Amino acid sequence: MRRTPIGAGTPYTRLTARERARALLDPGTFRELVGPADRIVSPHLPPQGVIPQPDDGVVAARGTIDGAPAVVLSLDGTFLGGAIGEVGGAKIAGALELAARDAAAGAPVRPVLLLETGGIRLQEANLGLLAVADIHAAILDLRRHVRVVGVISGRIGCFGGMAIAAGLCTRLIMTAQGRLGLNGPQVIEQEAGVGELDSRDRDLILRTVGGRRRTADGFADTLVDDDAAELRGAVRAAVAGAVPGASGHRSARVAEFTERLAGRAPGEGASLDTAAGPTGAARPETAVKDRRGRAWIAALTGAPVTASADGPASVLVADGELGGGAARFLAVVPDPVARWPRARAGEVGLDEGWALAARVRAAVGADAALPAEEKRALVAIVDTPSQAYGYREEVRGVHQALAGAVDAYAEARHAGHPVVALVVGQAISGGFLAHGLQADRIVALDDAAVVIQAMSRESTARLTRRTLPELGAIAREVPSTAYDVRSFATLGALHRLVTGVDGDAPDTDTVGTAAVRAALEDAIADARASPRGLSARLRSVEARRNRAASRDVRRRLAETWDE
Repeated sequence: MRRTPIGAGTPYTRLTARERARALLDPGTFRELVGPADRIVSPHLPPQGVIPQPDDGVVAARGTIDGAPAVVLSLDGTFLGGAIGEVGGAKIAGALELAARDAAAGAPVRPVLLLETGGIRLQEANLGLLAVADIHAAILDLRRHVRVVGVISGRIGCFGGMAIAAGLCTRLIMTAQGRLGLNGPQVIEQEAGVGELDSRDRDLILRTVGGRRRTADGFADTLVDDDAAELRGAVRAAVAGAVPGASGHRSARVAEFTERLAGRAPGEGASLDTAAGPTGAARPETAVKDRRGRAWIAALTGAPVTASADGPASVLVADGELGGGAARFLAVVPDPVARWPRARAGEVGLDEGWALAARVRAAVGADAALPAEEKRALVAIVDTPSQAYGYREEVRGVHQALAGAVDAYAEARHAGHPVVALVVGQAISGGFLAHGLQADRIVALDDAAVVIQAMSRESTARLTRRTLPELGAIAREVPSTAYDVRSFATLGALHRLVTGVDGDAPDTDTVGTAAVRAALEDAIADARASPRGLSARLRSVEARRNRAASRDVRRRLAETWDE
């Protein structure tokens, strides 16, 4: 128990997660929600031999900042690397949802996210993936009313899907030792090899994704010393400012970030620090095979689709119709000669994230004057093996590109466009978060080739230090760690699982393609008739059974929010 006051000269990174939250709130106002005494722990860890933590690694605290109501959400990097599981993710998303409810009713609450996290908890996998998508949606809802402030200060850094969350914040504060990247150094090394990035080279990592570099490159707003008093002052200044207009948020500045990348091949125009890094060598072109997205966008629109003249070739967009109404179809496909070397096999990378954002926002702008019932549906056709795992991609802010896509899909939903995801192949990790998981409804093929997960099997095995057979045994006990689409369906996030379809040849399987069109039309109609947002995923019969902790946490938060 700390006996001395937390003030000037106290290193912020040496505080516990609870102390970090308390240090930002006005003295005497800290009140924890769904804390250790509530004993709502992860039910998914004990079957794997992992002892759960009573607060699941997330401290949610109400109080005031400069006398104004606030909520601080502090992630505990000492518990499983601060990774997001079902309970902790529900605490973050649920608190932000309640803050958005209050703000919309004229009672603003100042939100602060203390981001000490490696991303999604692999021991809970798809439940973490769904929770992070909820967090993204809640941030975007809330920041319409108040500034959402993120802080990255500690030794863990902020990676994975929560790096996308950082990219959605109104203001982002970092210390020099804080790190921000879509892919952690160890993950890049596991996926792309030590030649892409040596995870032991701490100096290179700080020069690439450290707070000083991220602030200089415009991916963070304020650089502070590792001092509790200085951090508190920066947070107070950040939450008190005016709320930017819709185009003022970093994730909405599509043209600005696209222009930054225009004409730059990897390494061109690089600073000395960038040039000192790895080569980012491309995989051999012969290893790149086409995926299902190209065939499905052609089948659903009635003709082959080519990329627009202004590129990139990896993003296909076409307008067509569904159920007698207009629809825009979007797919990410392989491009073996793409300029960014780690986004050539259908991954969502720099160009893909910003291009998706631009194409979605173009539809929103074009339909702005139409009544809601006439606004075109947006259909994200998903077959992506992941986000891009690359050093050059990290330098240029791939996390921000994916945040741009997340923002655009959510903005379309808010503008009255029904957004539907059609999963026809792989839907892995950040690629799915950026392209599909912000959909109002998700439709998937019941097909062995359809895989939905937070990370590839091989990398999950290496990072959790388990064998592939051990992962298979765990999946039988904890369905959220399985890779097959039927296991994902048990979590309640699918609107429809379409059976009996030839996923590889939709152009010749006319009966199967017609069944998919019917499922999409039903999903669009259901989205138009329901409240906007992702809440339908928690109302399904399957979610009531298999996401009970997500629902229970939200119930407890609502009961104690105004105590």
